[in-house]
Amino acid sequence: MQKTRQVKNPRKQRKILHNAPAHLRHKLMAAPLSKELAASKGAKTLPVRKGDTIRIMRGDHVGFEGKVSRIDLKRYRIFVEGLTREKVDGTNIFVAVHPSKVMIKSLNLDDKWRKAILERKHALELPKRKEVATARPAKKAAKTKEEKQVEEAKDAPMEEKQLPEEKPTVKTKAAGKKTAAKKEELTTTEGKPAQRKRKEKAQTAKAKSADKEKKPKAATKKTPAKRKEIASEKEGGT
Repeated sequence: MQKTRQVKNPRKQRKILHNAPAHLRHKLMAAPLSKELAASKGAKTLPVRKGDTIRIMRGDHVGFEGKVSRIDLKRYRIFVEGLTREKVDGTNIFVAVHPSKVMIKSLNLDDKWRKAILERKHALELPKRKEVATARPAKKAAKTKEEKQVEEAKDAPMEEKQLPEEKPTVKTKAAGKKTAAKKEELTTTEGKPAQRKRKEKAQTAKAKSADKEKKPKAATKKTPAKRKEIASEKEGGT
């Protein structure tokens, strides 16, 4: 079988779709099966065929169910019975729907080859289902054990823990006085920074004023004019 490589260029992708052979076109017409069909047939998707009953899941005609009347492999479109529209000239035509927008509700199993495909897929799906079925009960059993333990713990009477009685501590008068003195010191030392600064400034100002008072006053120097006046006063007095 020829290997297909991944193409990212949109122009090349469109070219591949346009030039795809019939067997690849048939695969591109696949649509998902309903939950009931997928559970019974063991397949998730299948190519849509004439005679299948489908349901439109997206678009302007959401919820419409009908039987497939025709399939256009060239344009990758499906035509459903009863899904028509009226043209301007008054004629009715079928509305084309892409297979990605539908879900298969029932299958047309007239073809023996299609039955063989479903049997093969069902045979491949059975072992997977068995593995899942065997794995699930083990998880449930583990959960039930944990639940039982939790229930037993809840049902068991709660033993009250007897805490040792705390002896009342007798405080002496001396200890009380010490603590009171410490509190007073803390309150005096600790205060707002602005108040502390003001107090410090007041103390420094007082200290400076006291130092000025203690210092002796320096003798004032007498000018020559004053000396003459003093001398003349003395002579006149004599």
